[in-house]
Amino acid sequence: MKKKHFSSIREYHDYFGMPAPEHPLISVSSVDSDASCVDEEIELSTDFYAISLKHIIEGEIHYGRTQYDFKGGSLLCMSPRQIVRIAKLNIKSDARTILIHEDFLRGTSIQKTIESANYFTYAVNEALHLSPREEGLVKGLLDALEQEYSQNHDAFSKDIMVSQLATLLSYTDRFYQRQFQQRMESPMSSLEDRFFSCLKALATDHIPSVEEIADKLHVTPRYLSDGLKVETGKTALENIHAYQIERAKNMLLGSDDSVATIAYALGFEYPQYFARLFKKKVGKTPTQFRNQVH
Repeated sequence: MKKKHFSSIREYHDYFGMPAPEHPLISVSSVDSDASCVDEEIELSTDFYAISLKHIIEGEIHYGRTQYDFKGGSLLCMSPRQIVRIAKLNIKSDARTILIHEDFLRGTSIQKTIESANYFTYAVNEALHLSPREEGLVKGLLDALEQEYSQNHDAFSKDIMVSQLATLLSYTDRFYQRQFQQRMESPMSSLEDRFFSCLKALATDHIPSVEEIADKLHVTPRYLSDGLKVETGKTALENIHAYQIERAKNMLLGSDDSVATIAYALGFEYPQYFARLFKKKVGKTPTQFRNQVH
């Protein structure tokens, strides 16, 4: 398998036989033929962001250990230096891709927005699956961006493209919220249910980390926290702490064990940290809580 890192957008275009980009730090492209094919297996990374609207006919895309699942029109967002493996990919002609070098974003109004957008580090199986209406809206935004990109660049070009990108990112946020909501309403795929089942299984002898639970659920830590924030109002770490605090309350009131013994039983390495966390969440120390209730 070939491994390739692209430091420039021109280098990326040249490698895949695409026309030279109109701008050295941003490109907007669409597939003109019936389908676009990548016949080889390649592991690639870049120094730029990529936003791709794709209909995959066949082939594989992997981010790490996770594989893309080919559901309809999907928006894939990839961050700089994220490793992606592509194997014999065949894409329908309505595919569109934006490549945005980090240097293009420096000093712009959307630099912090795109850097803090968690979905750029989601795994491929967490891609945004669009409804037909949403896909049509995204295509319209991408068409407008491509039209501006293809014109002769002047003093207004960058500001206009940045504004168009900001609109695209806002809609991406909205559509991800919709996807989280839909998955929350489906008992078979509730992230909350799967999270707490995993948490209870792991918390018998230690305090599981967000990364450990995410790995068990085959999602990225950021996707897990974002999804739980929508479903429960708390991040993954906040939910872990809340679960441990409820266990602690039961143990404080249901036994005469010392606070240190309870802390160790819950998986805390240091009883002092347990006591500080308990007071932060409950407003009382473990001893004060026990004495007040008794």
